[in-house]
Amino acid sequence: MYGIFKKKTPLEKLQQRYEKLLKEAHKLSQVNRSKGDSKYAEAESLLNEIKQLEEQN
Repeated sequence: MYGIFKKKTPLEKLQQRYEKLLKEAHKLSQVNRSKGDSKYAEAESLLNEIKQLEEQN
């Protein structure tokens, strides 16, 4: 209940965005493979950013 007003860290925001991109990539891959692949590539680049932030902390 007290976590309602807690702000998300930049790392948590990136992880949430990464999960969203993976879901979109999966949905798109069922309809249009090339668009799904491009979303997946975008998610992978975001994953690299997440790993860099984790290494810094």
